Amino acid sequence: MRVYVIGTEGQVARSLREAATNRPDVVIGCAGRPDVDILRGDLVERALLAFSPDVVINPAAYTAVDRAESEPDLAFAVNRDGAGIVAATAAKLGIPIIHLSTDYVFDGKKQSPYVETDAVAPNSVYGRSKLAGEHEVARANHRHVILRTSWIYAPFGNNFVRTMLRLSDVRDRLTVVDDQIGCPTFAPDIANAIIAISRKIESIGWQQQLAGVTHLAGPDEITWCGFARLIMQGKQKRGGRFVPVDAISTADYPTAAARPANSRLGCERLATVFDFHMPPLERSLDNCMDRLLGANH
Repeated sequence: MRVYVIGTEGQVARSLREAATNRPDVVIGCAGRPDVDILRGDLVERALLAFSPDVVINPAAYTAVDRAESEPDLAFAVNRDGAGIVAATAAKLGIPIIHLSTDYVFDGKKQSPYVETDAVAPNSVYGRSKLAGEHEVARANHRHVILRTSWIYAPFGNNFVRTMLRLSDVRDRLTVVDDQIGCPTFAPDIANAIIAISRKIESIGWQQQLAGVTHLAGPDEITWCGFARLIMQGKQKRGGRFVPVDAISTADYPTAAARPANSRLGCERLATVFDFHMPPLERSLDNCMDRLLGANH
């Protein structure tokens, strides 16, 4: 199976490259700017023609959530226009696309996990740009799988786990928001799910039941503060410096962009349509912490 990934340095793109090295039946190609600029359809087409993939995967995005409030044109150019260009180019060549989206398409007011059919109501520029990208992908390529995920972390890149570990090395206490709840999602788990979805597309051929939005997130619910405390426990278990984590409210930590209070994503469709189940948080976080700090012997 041949898959082509748009982008090289993001957490999901890097995890996909790692996952492919352990699967001899998966041949992966990838490129980012300047070789492949998602705002240049000609460059995208040239790359896809040269590689001839069975599936195109697009995790590339403008992800600076707060900065997007002051750079809306750039956010929409990448997350809407670029997403549409990649999807349209794949459609032109007869290739299905897997596109990554976000929990920020919801306003976070629901009291239970969001399902794919819930009404969307983004309350940030980033969320609106990603929702516009979903619409462009669906319009441009009828063979599309849009995966909404949330709270991504990995042993590399910019993410909450690495930030907490860094801050705990230089501070005696941490203060973390405790009134936002979500489902932390390990980027290597996302990569494994994407490969499984790609295999299904290749093995059964494209079927319309595959199309549309599917939620892809970790199965366990926790607040940011609770997540930080788990990280500190994992650090201590591996011989690192433990610091206490104090709970604060969202109002105590103002940001330029509004965050959803509820980012939980129900993933039943992932299980029923694609027969994939995400591993528990404890296992995935242990994997991440082992890679960052070393296993406790």
